[in-house]
Amino acid sequence: MNDVDRIRLDQFRQIKKEIRGSSEYLIVGIDVAKHKNYAFYGTATGDTLLKRMIFENSIEGFEKLRTHEDALKVRHGLKKVIYGLEPTANYHKPLAEHLIKCCRNVVLVAGTAVKNNRRIVDGRWDKHDTKDAAVIADLISQGKFLFYEYPSMPLRDLRNLLSLKRRLKKQEHSQKVRIRNHLLAQYFPELDKYYRNWGQEGLALIRWCLDPSVIAGLEYEEFVHRVAPNGRGGIRQQERLRAVWKKAIDSIGCRAGKSLNVEAKLMVEGLKYIRESIREIEGKIEEICLDFPEYSYILSIPGFGPDISSKVVGAIGNPLRFNNGRQVLKMAGMDLSANRSGKNSDNATPKLSKNGKADLRYALYQAALITSSKNIRFMRYYTNRIRGREKEKGIKTKMRVKLAAKLLIIAWTLMKKEEPFNPDYLNIE
Repeated sequence: MNDVDRIRLDQFRQIKKEIRGSSEYLIVGIDVAKHKNYAFYGTATGDTLLKRMIFENSIEGFEKLRTHEDALKVRHGLKKVIYGLEPTANYHKPLAEHLIKCCRNVVLVAGTAVKNNRRIVDGRWDKHDTKDAAVIADLISQGKFLFYEYPSMPLRDLRNLLSLKRRLKKQEHSQKVRIRNHLLAQYFPELDKYYRNWGQEGLALIRWCLDPSVIAGLEYEEFVHRVAPNGRGGIRQQERLRAVWKKAIDSIGCRAGKSLNVEAKLMVEGLKYIRESIREIEGKIEEICLDFPEYSYILSIPGFGPDISSKVVGAIGNPLRFNNGRQVLKMAGMDLSANRSGKNSDNATPKLSKNGKADLRYALYQAALITSSKNIRFMRYYTNRIRGREKEKGIKTKMRVKLAAKLLIIAWTLMKKEEPFNPDYLNIE
């Protein structure tokens, strides 16, 4: 954590404590959009200084925003200023970065908070950009805002690549589903049970021999040479290819036309390109992660590989921005919540909020699944947690989710203390 981040975090915590009812702050609420933004200038005591100011997303617009700030501070004798933004896609990031570089205090206001506060302010559900800017300023005056994290460039690069990898993984899954549900189901349905993950052999078969009539017209040796020219799969590969070759003779698939070759070629090549892109991104992610000293500490946790460790580093970022473990769990959506109301409030069963990062939760659960099955100490820890509750429905999954939450807290603690995992700290009893 560099000095600039530490100063910003200390200032944020100080503002959080003293903003309510303060007569020193100029509050600027901004409703951010793609081309032009709406700003509201007010005070923490509820005074409106400038109801509406429109500025564009340009350097001239940003300077206009700060010019009005300086004028209002002098006119009304205000010493400090705080800017509040509602995160809207990526449109707010250039403005926030510009203000931070100009040494201004920038905070975030959650979109759900703006939505819920809109009716409280004017008693209506009516939405308008000018009103939203005032609603944002009102939330800031109440102290209901979040720290705006301004990550370092390596951390920003890591998060961008993790986001890109996540999108490519979705495209890969979509492409595989389309191959199975469109091509195979139509032309060679018997082939589906032999190839589920679509490795090199399966993709070669789809690319060159998806039409069963083509396979039926080939000798077995010629078919094998076309699909698996290297022939390194052993006995199982030979058994699989022979079964496919025999199924092709009596296949129930539809008759294929010229379009099949075009579709098969484009889909297979598209899937290969996506997978090559994912491998390239994974290499870049690991290269960036090696520059983070925290990365080696997280790798020392049982069940944490390069993929999970990179996601944890990218999600937590600066560990000192969290005051306690509850905030870390809330960031991941692993905090417990329940709808407690009325006579049955005492019997409400808390569940995971799932309001945080879904990919991080999935990765942590996979780590819990591995470590509770492979690592001796964590196996004992996990076994002690389910002892006496073995017959309870879903208890194994619940305990693994709790173990996943514990692993996240362990990772956060190691990042703060800058030390590797010590199994002696694990309370097995």
